[in-house]
This record gives sequence, C-alpha cells and structure tokens, in this order.
Amino acid sequence: MNFATLPVTADFTADVLVIGAGQSGLAVGYYLRRAGLAFELLDDQPAPGGAWPHGWNSLRLFSPADASSLPGWLMPRPADNSFPTRDAVIDYLTRYEQRYELPVRRPVRVAAIHQSSQGGFVVQTDAGTWRARAVVCATGSWRNPFVPAYLGQAGFGGVQLHSAHYQQAAPFAGQRVLVVGGGNSGAQVLAEVSRVAHTTWVTEKAPRFLPDDVDGRVLFTQATQRYHAQDGQAAATPPTLGHIVMVDPVKEARGRGELGSVRPFARFTPTGVVWADGREQAADAVIWCTGFRPALSFLADLGVMQPDGRVATVGTRATALPGLWLVGYGTWTGFASATLIGVGRSARATADEIKAFLAPG
Repeated sequence: MNFATLPVTADFTADVLVIGAGQSGLAVGYYLRRAGLAFELLDDQPAPGGAWPHGWNSLRLFSPADASSLPGWLMPRPADNSFPTRDAVIDYLTRYEQRYELPVRRPVRVAAIHQSSQGGFVVQTDAGTWRARAVVCATGSWRNPFVPAYLGQAGFGGVQLHSAHYQQAAPFAGQRVLVVGGGNSGAQVLAEVSRVAHTTWVTEKAPRFLPDDVDGRVLFTQATQRYHAQDGQAAATPPTLGHIVMVDPVKEARGRGELGSVRPFARFTPTGVVWADGREQAADAVIWCTGFRPALSFLADLGVMQPDGRVATVGTRATALPGLWLVGYGTWTGFASATLIGVGRSARATADEIKAFLAPG
C-alpha cells in the first residue's frame, strides 16, 4: 500500500490516539481512562506485551515484582519469590490490558502522522486512517536498534546480531564471540553466551558493577532520591539506572572469571577484528548490546524530529507542536520513564496535560 496516497478523510476518530500498547502505552491508557477521555491505542504487535516478547529467552528483571509494576496493579510475585522472567512480564502486561479493558487495536502499524487543516492530526496506518485531537507516542525503541559503525564492518564474514534479536546462546556454541556493550544487557548476554562459547566482552570503558545486595529496586530508590533532591531538574550527572546489577547469571559468570572487559577494537577484517594496538583477533560472531534509538520515523512529516532522533519536549509535551506527547523514551521524556516502575509518573502527568488541552474554552 502506498501510504502517501491515502485520503485525508478519516475512517476512525478519537479524542486521543496512543501509538504503542507496551508498558508506556498501557500506563498512559490507565490514566486517560481515569481522566474520562475517549481514546484508542494502536499497537503494531500481534499480541500484548510490547517489546517484551522479543527479549531473549532467559531474560529476567533485576527488580522484584512489586518494584516493577504499572500504576494501579502490582505485578504478581513469582511463587519462589524470584525476580520475574520475561514471560511473567508478558503475562502481567496481557492481564493488565484486560483488567482495565483498554481499547487496543492490533496489529496496526502507523506509517505517518500529519497535521490536519481542520485541527488535530491525521494518522495513516496499514489498517485505515484515524483523526485525533491529540496523539501520544509510546512506541519505545525496540524497532530501532543502534549499531555503531566500524571500518570494514560490511566485509566481516561472521554473524552480526543485535540484542534486540538475540534469543539464546545455543547457536553460538563453540564459536568465538565478541559481546559489545557495557550495560545490563551486555552483562547478561555475556554471562549466558560465555557458558558455551569463547567470548570477549568489549566495552567503551570499564563496566560499573553494583554491590551484590543492590537490586533494581534499591537503585531506583536511590536515583529517585537524587532526582527529588534536584527538584526534578536535570543534573550535570543525572541519576542512572544503567550500572550493572549482579543478578544470579552475572554472579555465576564472575565466578568463572568472565566479567573482564576490553576497550573497543579499531576495525573489522573479513575474519575478525583489529585492536587499537594492531593485534588481529579472529571472530565468528558479534552480538551488539549497544542500545536503541527512539522508534519515531512516522513523525518525519511533522517537522519535529531532531538529528539525534528525539523530539524537543518539556516533560512529555512536544514543544514545537501542540497536541503531541511522547512517553517512555528515557530521561528526556521523564525520569526513569523507560522502566516499568518509572513510567507511571510520566503517564499521569501526560493524561492531566491532555485533559487540560482538550477542555472547552
């Protein structure tokens, strides 16, 4: 279908259209319902759970269930009181959507959003066209994984896989694997792959490991205290939830001596990489645990995109275009807004702003 030729006459209408029904979209929907607004959520996935179904098979949260919950309903604790698995999070988000009877349409993929000459927005999708007075982007970043560019990268003959598409270690058994990225995903993927493969962990700088007794709940609490101490303003060194939490697989990898890391290589060769000192190393695969960029390509025609892929905001409100909000993309759309426990604050503020924006007069 050529989306550019779709008629601007809307097939569907809504006061508020939320793009994305993962954790951020659901939290926004919860507060929009409480605010008494008419809204719909469009989700491009075939089933509930947002990006979580795409996480690797053994993925676990690094916080307990009650510290990883959306507004209104705590995530049920696992029977063994362990940290929730990927599948437990998917189940929780599925039941959350059902519990609050959130109006989700799926699978619906948004192609473009335009301003309407009659006010509001025209949203073009593969399932028809919507007209909305306000739009909330809550698509996250899974569809836009970031891979840094290296000289010779295209000529590398091995496998290159981003963590967005990594599922399990078995395909790498016996291989020489570079795991690139120093965050929690890099540490957890390294811990798993190093059990079956010869791994090298490549990080920009030495990873920062948290004490064994500090989980995500403690980290979030500490970061929140710092945030409030700054009156909610950005700091020169903002609170971070990015230091590595010593979940059990990472502890086990430490016991095997696998948590040492090296600084980035200089370039690729067809059979491996060359380090900064000129030394060559053979490699069969590279797993990129290098993060994501906002998945917001459908906003291109609105003229609000910045070179880094972000949109200028105050809180979650787009500063250049009335009626547009962005929730759950990271610190620039609200403190800890990309986390299950943190998105509620941003979602509530967004619903309040939208209610005021749509109020008569």
